[in-house]
Amino acid sequence: MAFDKIKLDITDGVALLMLNDPGVLNAVSPPMLDELNAAMDEVGGSAARALVMTGEGRGFCAGANLAGGDVGGEDRSDRMSRDAGELLETHYHPFLMKLHNLPMPFISAVNGVAAGVGMSFAISADVVIAEKSSYFLQAFARIGLVPDGGSTYLLPRLIGARRAFELSLLPEKLPAETALEWGLINRVVDDGTALSEAMALAGKLSKGPTQAYRMARQLFAQTWDNSYAEQLHAERMAQRDAGRTSDCAEGVLAFLEKRPAEFKGK
Repeated sequence: MAFDKIKLDITDGVALLMLNDPGVLNAVSPPMLDELNAAMDEVGGSAARALVMTGEGRGFCAGANLAGGDVGGEDRSDRMSRDAGELLETHYHPFLMKLHNLPMPFISAVNGVAAGVGMSFAISADVVIAEKSSYFLQAFARIGLVPDGGSTYLLPRLIGARRAFELSLLPEKLPAETALEWGLINRVVDDGTALSEAMALAGKLSKGPTQAYRMARQLFAQTWDNSYAEQLHAERMAQRDAGRTSDCAEGVLAFLEKRPAEFKGK
């Protein structure tokens, strides 16, 4: 599929997904979401073993494109009668679930602003790398909407309920350094280097035990809903499956032979 609002490149086991509407700081529109969903299908059917997501130009993503019809664009009566959540169900949620269910590690490289649902995209990653001048913003209250994109699920679990609710009540910029201190992100790097750092990390992960990574992602996702006993059982079953992979056999053999393992992702 040819893309206009995004870019997708899959090279050497790494898929690079770039939001590509820099004139509006990569604000998300329905056409962009259509392309994002198609791109995720392409990634899923490829040989990729790690995914990097970033934004073209000066920002990661400024949130929903209000001028493009996501929320705004109508007169007041039209806005009050429309279902502002419909696009979430039909477009955003399928994309977010594809990110959530990825069978590979997912890294976001945050440059500039990550606001609204753009913040949700960024913090959905397993590893979040942000540049020093970048910032995060729960912008929904500014236009009378509630947080979405999974942020009410992710934020309390990542930074605690009180900080999460404060970010939503008072839509103020959260600098990258503070986000790191709070545990919202993993790394802060020099401006202009987030993508290269993310690609380097993705390159390492793409050569790792991909099936074990997939199962680990699932285990960490389940842990919030499971009891301790249920999580122990989930680990037991996942370890059974991991132990039957070719990569496990290679890893054990490489350990015994005192050499680096050569994982194939199988």
